[in-house]
Amino acid sequence: MIQKVTIIFIFLLISKLSFACQCPITALNDAETNKYDLIFKGKIVSLSLKETGNSEAMFEISELYKGNSRKQFKILFNNEDPCKLDLMTGEEWIIYTNYKQIDNAQLDFCSRSRKFFKNLKEDFFYVTTGVTYDEEVRYLQTKLGLHKLVKDDMNKVENRNQLPTKNQFIWILLGSLVGIIVFYWLIKKLLK
Repeated sequence: MIQKVTIIFIFLLISKLSFACQCPITALNDAETNKYDLIFKGKIVSLSLKETGNSEAMFEISELYKGNSRKQFKILFNNEDPCKLDLMTGEEWIIYTNYKQIDNAQLDFCSRSRKFFKNLKEDFFYVTTGVTYDEEVRYLQTKLGLHKLVKDDMNKVENRNQLPTKNQFIWILLGSLVGIIVFYWLIKKLLK
């Protein structure tokens, strides 16, 4: 009895693990490209791997097909996820993603994102979909066109929404308190 339960448990565990990282096969068409805010072709220029939380891959975009982006764009991914795309510096990718914030996006394992392989036999995406990397690039260039990259400006997004320092916070608090006292004093003076 224990052997049967053990065999069933092992079978269920193996079957669960074998299907854990499978995604539905999608066709390359307008409906598929409409699912994403940002589509581009680019190279990974740097990786920042973190033990917990989101790791970062910085891409240098060579062709932008959809969305708005600067030449360098940050993609976030969970490095601990067993179903993650393996990223390495220097690789060329076509990325399909949705914005997480204005200056970065979250990489999804089940998106159409794919890596460029020099040897077509190594391209597992071609094996499953029948579309080569070059055919996909030509499709995106033809259907979506090439978009201009946003120029870098001095008002960078990363400089916004910063918390004040301790001294700045104290001055803001004191200034607000003085403003409230003056306002109260004026109202009291005007109502007499």
